Amino acid sequence: MKQKSLKAVALSVSALAVAGGVGAWVLSRRKTIPNGVEAVSPFDIDRYLGKWYEIARFDYRFERGIDHATAKYSRNEDGSIKVVNKGRKKSGKKSKVVGKALPAGPENTGMLKVSFFGPFYAGYNVIAIDEQYQYALVAGQSRDYLWILSREKTIPDTVRGAYLQKARELGFEVEKLVWPEQE
Repeated sequence: MKQKSLKAVALSVSALAVAGGVGAWVLSRRKTIPNGVEAVSPFDIDRYLGKWYEIARFDYRFERGIDHATAKYSRNEDGSIKVVNKGRKKSGKKSKVVGKALPAGPENTGMLKVSFFGPFYAGYNVIAIDEQYQYALVAGQSRDYLWILSREKTIPDTVRGAYLQKARELGFEVEKLVWPEQE
């Protein structure tokens, strides 16, 4: 009787491991950009590396209440991209999370997938960028995620207006953007 129970447990554990592996594989293969939205191409990831200030974002739970938000991108030894997001809550408490980004499309396209939580990746798509790589409009894998980034703490009104118009035309609800304090 004990031998049958051990075999049943072993089979259950094996089935869970396979199911977990399949689930992780499926999640890693899902679409990383919203329908009808295209990432920048050509795109030079090495020019994108460095520090960016978050000018605007949709207020999703991981960043709720965060001001002075920045993202810094650099190369890891394995060629992947290290992502360090920092910010500060109104209480003064600092926030920092480190993740990793990998290409999610052709190498010269602004499509990445980013993970801050183990094997789970989410889409990160540069959908507009100026020629000097000073301002970027970034979409997640759905229209629930949108960011406007700048190399400086501010952004010119002309760039802001152009990015808001582009996002609106692509079906993003730009009225939901929050504008975190940077000064």
